[in-house]
Amino acid sequence: MTRLKTRIVDLIEALGPIPINEFMALCLFDPADGYYTTREPFGVAGDFITAPEISQMFGELVAVWMYQAWLASGRPLPVTIAEIGPGRGTLMKDMLRTLSRLDPDLANGAAFAMIETSPRLTEVQKQTLGVTPFTVGWHETIETLPQQPLFIVGNELFDAVPVRQFVRAGAGWRERMVGLDNANELRFFAGAGSVDPALLPADAAEAPQGAIVEVAPARTALMAAIAERIARQGGAGLFLDYGHLQPGVGDTLQALRSHNHEDVLANPGEADLTSHVDFAALATIVRTRGLDAHLSTQGDFLLGMGILERAGRLGADAGQAARDKITEAVERLAGPQAMGGLFKVLAVLPRGVAVRPFAEAD
Repeated sequence: MTRLKTRIVDLIEALGPIPINEFMALCLFDPADGYYTTREPFGVAGDFITAPEISQMFGELVAVWMYQAWLASGRPLPVTIAEIGPGRGTLMKDMLRTLSRLDPDLANGAAFAMIETSPRLTEVQKQTLGVTPFTVGWHETIETLPQQPLFIVGNELFDAVPVRQFVRAGAGWRERMVGLDNANELRFFAGAGSVDPALLPADAAEAPQGAIVEVAPARTALMAAIAERIARQGGAGLFLDYGHLQPGVGDTLQALRSHNHEDVLANPGEADLTSHVDFAALATIVRTRGLDAHLSTQGDFLLGMGILERAGRLGADAGQAARDKITEAVERLAGPQAMGGLFKVLAVLPRGVAVRPFAEAD
């Protein structure tokens, strides 16, 4: 039993079952034993590989999109270019290199910001970025960023934000909880109180017994804060994550450890817990703040940004082994049966500002 699992069992014994979002928050962000505060989750030696770790092309094309959004917004200066949930810092490293080639004046004049809550990951990011000639600052929230236009990217950010789950039980719905069975093992249970139907998706009434729906108030609150900042100060946002474009019924909570799925309750603090992102809900939040929200798959986005052309240039003077690796990276990042179909993209822009590959109105 992990140290965190022992503490969670003790907590439930003392206070009773806890909701899924509280369980997720403990597993991922507990200061002493949480997954992101104690482990190195990224890369081959970790538990999962993110898009920036697969190929430099990902970060390069994200930087090109950010640059186009900056141009379309009237080239504002001063400006903040930020990444929220920056992992090891690989995406920002590739963006810095690309932006310095696209426009040295922008790269030298912008305030680059890393929004990170983990002190351990902050140190990893500083090592990744090394001695950069550009101004990079670290922040725990967007609230401390300079009051100026914000161009912000988040890759695999929202999937780790805790969700609430509700289960169909009898005539109504109840919150799904983590409690203890007779053997003192962690188990899922339906909570005692009924759930406000307003929290549920439109098709919840037809769902069968035992069906599960997920809502993510913490995600919508974070998206609202970012959208309000862009609406007030100007800028743009690009968010890439695995999820769905239409809301619906279903349990997507999962645990990943050493690149394999495992029981969500098995090893608290030692496995990554995630759930699929409801991109339609995030887009609604953006639009209610007076901004445009554009949705696509990651594959369509990367193909529209020119990943095939970039791959051709990278492989032009390379050997066969290197070209094969580039081809494999394109397939993983953009292929419909790989991340290209599973991952979705949300672009946030001021009303009427068009940036490829998105049309002015989707």
